[in-house]
Amino acid sequence: MVFAHGYGSSQNMWRLVAPDFADDHRVVLFDLVGSGASDLSAYDRSKYDSLHGYAADLLEIIRELDLCDVVYVGHSVSAMIGVLAAIEEPDRFKALILVGASPRYVNDGDYPGGFEAEDIDALLDALDANYLSWAETMSPVFMGNADRPELTQELNDSFAQTDNAVARHFARVTFLSDMRHHLREVTTPTLILQSTDDVVAPVAVGEYIRAQIPGSELAVLDAGGHYAHLSSPEELLGHIRRFLA
Repeated sequence: MVFAHGYGSSQNMWRLVAPDFADDHRVVLFDLVGSGASDLSAYDRSKYDSLHGYAADLLEIIRELDLCDVVYVGHSVSAMIGVLAAIEEPDRFKALILVGASPRYVNDGDYPGGFEAEDIDALLDALDANYLSWAETMSPVFMGNADRPELTQELNDSFAQTDNAVARHFARVTFLSDMRHHLREVTTPTLILQSTDDVVAPVAVGEYIRAQIPGSELAVLDAGGHYAHLSSPEELLGHIRRFLA
């Protein structure tokens, strides 16, 4: 099982989920380049100007470790990174588990991305103006679970530890990406896990992904917010275990 974290976080975000699979899977965790404890000197702005650069890194890890039958668990933007990798080398993958996924964050005609274009522009402008202030403002919005302030604090701390220049660039790559046209190319069995009250990836987005990926399955979590692996790990584990069984 390969676990990949979302924007502004690190592999540590999987600490409540990944160890549960260690008895029956080889568990692999990593930090996206520019995040967590990764080597910042490896960050190449041109390579990471699209999600394809991150997908190439994922495949490099899989090849280096000679992994096969990979169960890939990707949160948020890393869900689409996994989609791209599985399309390129489907024989490496056994299953895709997409947590809080979105192929496009901007509303487009009948497509319910969750944000208007001007909302994304304002979000990115605020991030560019003062990243730490943006992180403090958006952490409670993204995390939800207002009754558990320790979760918001952890997310804010994670944002603050990310290099500002990388964070600004990665935010634009993430929030302006459009992966919708790739979804029908997926042939790997796929579970989509979407939380209620997730402002980043609403349930309607999960329903769209299910309609686009042939044979995929959608499960809606009772957990609120965008980080179910922190706010409701047991519920997340139950759905993954059921799907793999």
